[in-house]
Amino acid sequence: MAVDFVSNEEIITEARRRVAQGVWDYLVGGSESETTLRRNRRAFDSIAFRPRILVDVSHVDTSTTFLGAKMRIPAIFAPIGSLQVFDPAGAVAASQAATEFGIIHCVSSATLPSLEETAAATPTPKIFQLYVHGDEQWTTDMVQRVKDAGYAALTLTVDTAHYSRRERPMVTRYVPPTRRAGAAPERRFQASLTWDTMDWIKEMAGLPFMLKGVQTAEDAEIAVQHGVDYIWVSNHGGRQIDHGQGSLDTLPEIVQAVAGRARIIVDGGVQRGGDILKAIALGADVVALGRLQGWGLAAGGVAGAVRMLEILEDELLSTMGLTGLTSIDKVTPKYVCQADPVTEAHEMSSWVNMPVGRIL
Repeated sequence: MAVDFVSNEEIITEARRRVAQGVWDYLVGGSESETTLRRNRRAFDSIAFRPRILVDVSHVDTSTTFLGAKMRIPAIFAPIGSLQVFDPAGAVAASQAATEFGIIHCVSSATLPSLEETAAATPTPKIFQLYVHGDEQWTTDMVQRVKDAGYAALTLTVDTAHYSRRERPMVTRYVPPTRRAGAAPERRFQASLTWDTMDWIKEMAGLPFMLKGVQTAEDAEIAVQHGVDYIWVSNHGGRQIDHGQGSLDTLPEIVQAVAGRARIIVDGGVQRGGDILKAIALGADVVALGRLQGWGLAAGGVAGAVRMLEILEDELLSTMGLTGLTSIDKVTPKYVCQADPVTEAHEMSSWVNMPVGRIL
C-alpha cells in the first residue's frame, strides 16, 4: 500500500516494477547524451548548507502562499504530457493528489482527460500549460477554453521550438500517446513563437502569466519588460536541449536580472526536500516537480503521489530544523554555499540505496 512507503526510493522502485520499459524510458530519460539532465542534478549536489545552531526550531512551518493559495510546501506539480500512462485517470489523478496534499497542479495541454474535465475534478486553483499547436484561431479557442474552465493562471512553454532526440524511448521504439499517428501536433506553430506572439497570448488570456523555459538572464530581463508575472526557470528536465546548464546553475543570474519584478519558479533535478530549500535559498519562490510526480502516480495512483509529497515535506521540515530555519520566509542565500559533489549525478542519484538493476 502507498501508505507503507517510507522513502521516495521505495516509491521509485515500485513505480519501476509497475510500468513497461517504454513508459519508464519516457519518464526518466533526457535528450541525446543526457548531459543537461545530469547537470540539473549536479547543480543541486554542488550546493551545501550552512546550518546555524541554538535556534528554537521546536516549530517549523514549511508552508507558503502561491497564486493567492496557501500551500503546505513551496512546490507545485509541473505539467507532464501523457499522464494517463502512469495512472488511467491521468491529469485528474495528479490534480486530486495535489488537492489532497495541499499544493497546486499545472496541467499540461498534452495530457488526458480534457482541460475542462481536469479543472472540474477538484475545487483548488490550477494552472494551465499551453503548447501552441495550431493557428491563431486554434490558439484563441484554447485560451478561451482555459478561461471558461476557471484556471487561475496560464503558462506558455517556450523551450520546444523543435522536438528533441530523446534516445531512451527511441531505442525501445516507445512513442508517447501525444506523438502517435493522428495525435502528433504540427511543430511549425511552436517553432514560430516570438515575443510578439507571447504578448498577444498574454493579453488575450488576462490571467496571471507564466513563461516556462527561461534559461538566461537576458531572456528573463526581456520577459519582465513584457510584463510576465512568473519566470519559470526550466530546461524541460533535461529533455530538450542537450549540453545545457543545470537549472539551479542558471537560477542566480536570473534572480539578479528579475530583481523582484516577477516571481520565480524552477524545475529540473528536484528530488529531495533539501533541494527545495536550496532552490528557495537561491531565489526561487517555488519549485516544480516532474519526475517525482510521475513516479508517485505510477507507484500508487493518487495515494502514491500524496505519499511522495508527504515524504518531501518531512525531508524539508527536517532540513529546515537542522539548518536553524523556522519558516520559508526566513530562507536566504546565507544558508547555502558552493561545495564539491560527492556522487555521480544522474536522474536518481539522490537515493544511494537504490537497488542495482531495479532502475534500468
